[in-house]
Amino acid sequence: MKAYQTDKIRNIALVGNGGSGKTTLAEAMLFEGGVIERKGTVNGKNTVSDYNDIEHENLNSVFSTVLYTEFNDHKINIIDTPGADDFSGGVISAFSAIDMAVMLINSQNGVEVGTEILNRRCESYNKPLMLVFNKLDQENANFEKTLESVKTTFGSKAVLVQYPVATGADFNAIIDVLLMKMYKFSPTGEREILDIPADQIDTATELHNALIEAAAENDEQLMELFFEKGSLDENEMRKGIRAGIITRGLFPIFCTSAEKSYGIKRVLEFITNVAPAPDKMPAKVTVDNKTVECKTEGASNLFVFKTTNESHIGEITYFRVISGKVSEGMDLTNVNTGAKERLSQIYAVAGKNRNKVTELVAGDIGAAVKLKNTKTNHTLTNSKDTVKFPPITFPNSKFRTAIKAANESDDEKLGEALNRIHEIDPTIVIEYSKELKQILIHGMGEYHLNNIVKWHLDNVYKIETEFLAPKIPYRETITKIAGATYRHKKQSGGSGQFGEVHMVIEPYKEDMPDPTFYKIDGKEFKVSVRNKEEHPLPWGGKLVYYNCIVGGSIDARFLPAILKGIMEKMEEGPLTGSYARDIRVAVYDGKMHPVDSNEISFKLAGRNAFRAAFKEAGPKIMEPIYDVEVLVPSDRMGDVMSDLQGRRAMIEGMNSDKGFEKLNAKVPLAELNKYSTALSSITGGRATYTMKFAKYEQVPMDVQDKLIKAFEEEEEED
Repeated sequence: MKAYQTDKIRNIALVGNGGSGKTTLAEAMLFEGGVIERKGTVNGKNTVSDYNDIEHENLNSVFSTVLYTEFNDHKINIIDTPGADDFSGGVISAFSAIDMAVMLINSQNGVEVGTEILNRRCESYNKPLMLVFNKLDQENANFEKTLESVKTTFGSKAVLVQYPVATGADFNAIIDVLLMKMYKFSPTGEREILDIPADQIDTATELHNALIEAAAENDEQLMELFFEKGSLDENEMRKGIRAGIITRGLFPIFCTSAEKSYGIKRVLEFITNVAPAPDKMPAKVTVDNKTVECKTEGASNLFVFKTTNESHIGEITYFRVISGKVSEGMDLTNVNTGAKERLSQIYAVAGKNRNKVTELVAGDIGAAVKLKNTKTNHTLTNSKDTVKFPPITFPNSKFRTAIKAANESDDEKLGEALNRIHEIDPTIVIEYSKELKQILIHGMGEYHLNNIVKWHLDNVYKIETEFLAPKIPYRETITKIAGATYRHKKQSGGSGQFGEVHMVIEPYKEDMPDPTFYKIDGKEFKVSVRNKEEHPLPWGGKLVYYNCIVGGSIDARFLPAILKGIMEKMEEGPLTGSYARDIRVAVYDGKMHPVDSNEISFKLAGRNAFRAAFKEAGPKIMEPIYDVEVLVPSDRMGDVMSDLQGRRAMIEGMNSDKGFEKLNAKVPLAELNKYSTALSSITGGRATYTMKFAKYEQVPMDVQDKLIKAFEEEEEED
């Protein structure tokens, strides 16, 4: 293929709720540009975009797919993204590579929950946006209701460039109010450009004037020109629309049937004529706040936004050229690892089809194969200065499960496979929990993990595995002061073991004064602090350890051993074996033997004294609480709220947000197992949620009793 310069490149992502027709639109765009000779279909499992076996099984996009088409002497890089929120990582990674999002809206349903989520993502990443009303040829298509829902969500920034003459089976003509022409389509998708019919001219003129005003509002010079002339010509309108798109001040609306190829050529024309080129967008900013302009002159800088691993090929690295040029055989430095990488071959990519190119310039998107140490979020450069681009920030996980290999002999293979799966999809986070003694997989939903992790383990890596309910990382603490004495004495021929420890424990709070006396069981006694150690705990909270020994009853050399024994029990709490936290310990007396006392004796004495005192100190189990925000259609709000209340949720607020209800609650993690699946079932897949750790809180007493009983039974079995 020919080499394209920066001003002839456009980078877009197709985004939209599942079922809006993104993959079909991508197929039509590639066909229109001559990149493919025949259009495939999702049901036919032969599209360029959805080419993985897992996507054929699901009949929807699971991964984002990099594509391109050529049109009007331009190269349009296209990233077809998944519609299901479970696979949102593909959308987020695409945003780091593209300059404009094309939001598809199913004209049968209007704005859906997924549309709203994606609109928020576009807003948070400050991505320009154009809207495409798709499936206008379907029986239940309703243009007016779709437009109404779009105005509710996107506001007055959403402006019609096109509208259909009719919808449903009669959809075969579009009025374009930018060019003031009618496009009429034959059953084979061929278009005819006609004058606007007399019965449509008034509506078209009114919308044309509205578009002129919207274009003028985004450029001061155009606004002055508009006031002076009362109108704008076609080129002036394009200039204003482009300015509005770049600043997210205008979201132009187009009409299509991607399946029938109606309106596709006009969308491509608009993208090449009006959508911003890479060098018209704000410069990229490095981690140290330096700007890197999208220019072909100067150093070559690449950012890797996606990696995949394909059989017979190996690892494929997808990158955007931020500045400079790259050519085959070029040597670059990986800033993240310090390793040298050679781009032996570079490709323009259309799904699984890779077309070798000799050069890619600033703003273009391409791929390389078999790089040694380069992964997603890495920067490649030949600059003498340090250039490093910030990593993609992926959303918090909202589903977790434990996993184990059916055969212990596969444990090592399982670990390697999980790490590779994480590289393909960074929203899948692998955690080897020492605390819970489980391998935990975090993802965006049960559907996500079943369709990425389980599928790949079963079909690619051939490892038999089992998903398990994940344990909850409880914490243990105390609520009152308690004391204990423990003597460890053991004689087994020769030297024995002897150590006696007297201690007091109490709940720890920040800024507490050091103790001077304690009152236990009605008796008061003074303590004199000789030494204080504060130990922030890796799992949160603190252990404060006081040496209050007087008169040398315990030699100072044994005090670290006592602390070690206490810490061992902090790591395996007395109630459920969970981590303990926020406790203050004062060792104030004890005894030792001139021959038999040693470190192991005092470690065991300290450990057991702490355990005994803990159980008398009003012990409490604490559980992780999460902030949960649910976005739900108003007609399902009651069902969602009832379900949350059954999960011990504390409802904190409700409000309307662009046609949906937003519910905020604090929910125990123990009650959120498989919540994504339950929410989808309750709402017919129309709701979504986010969750974020908030704090630890004490569990209700009935829950605590059940947890302690279950732990004791487990201990007996062991």
